[in-house]
Amino acid sequence: MFRIRFHGRGGQGMKTASRVLGSAFFLSGYEAQDAPRYGAERRGAPTFAYVRAARAPIFERGVIRSPDLVIVADDTLPSVPAAGVMQGVSARTLMLIHSNESAEAWKHRLNLSGRVLILPTIGETAEEIGLPLVGSVSAGAAARLVGVIERDALVEAVRREIAPFGDSVARENERLAVEAYERMAEHAGTVVEGGEVEAKDYTAPSWIDVPFEEAPVSAPAMYAGATSVRVKTGAWRTMRPVVEEARCNRCWWICSTYCPDSAISVSADNKPIIDYDHCKGCMICVAICPSHAIEAVPERAAESAESEAP
Repeated sequence: MFRIRFHGRGGQGMKTASRVLGSAFFLSGYEAQDAPRYGAERRGAPTFAYVRAARAPIFERGVIRSPDLVIVADDTLPSVPAAGVMQGVSARTLMLIHSNESAEAWKHRLNLSGRVLILPTIGETAEEIGLPLVGSVSAGAAARLVGVIERDALVEAVRREIAPFGDSVARENERLAVEAYERMAEHAGTVVEGGEVEAKDYTAPSWIDVPFEEAPVSAPAMYAGATSVRVKTGAWRTMRPVVEEARCNRCWWICSTYCPDSAISVSADNKPIIDYDHCKGCMICVAICPSHAIEAVPERAAESAESEAP
């Protein structure tokens, strides 16, 4: 079975890459499985997609942890642990990196014993063409590296997957996919299928038992100050949260728990007390108070009121 991972950032078309390659495998007579996986839902966040392909039905599910081929669309990702680029990479894994640096530099930088190939980055951007081209480029390179996908199958797969974006976009993606396919000609077939993953060899993770600390009350709230006692960050404030006691429900835990600087403590009778020396004025407490008992008051107005108070 072929196991392939595409790594990139949101907006670079890793989902497109997996769909194109999965379709190309299917058109070549393979069973195929492709799926994207997202982290933070924002443009530029690390994301990846994976493809499995085999002549027989595929029963594996989930993230590929022993890849035969890893394609990295953004060369800043290998150094980001959360991106998971290096997960499961072994001496038999081929890594293809979109980069303008040499393969030797990357082998040294990542301390890799396996093979590394470089695919120069493309200049076009998603804004210029309306679709991230790097996805089709990555799929085209992968199709040649596995050595079992013909050029015509790749072209048809690109047409099927990119057609909804319009003819001009489809043609440009097709051109670049074929260009990447031809660029990898000398390395055709260098990615070989990995063996079956046996469930009987599965090793359960080692768990660390953390004993429960005895406490009279257990609640998801911490009251220790998050900022230095001596650094009075309240001077940063332009708006001051003021509790209107008549409207306060004495629910005691909401405002104190959500305060990011633990600047709100609670008295014995469940009254919230704000530490103005360290309250930075983020107004989160104002936003989350169910009874709207906390009011945002301009700092200068609050200071004037204090000075006029008897």
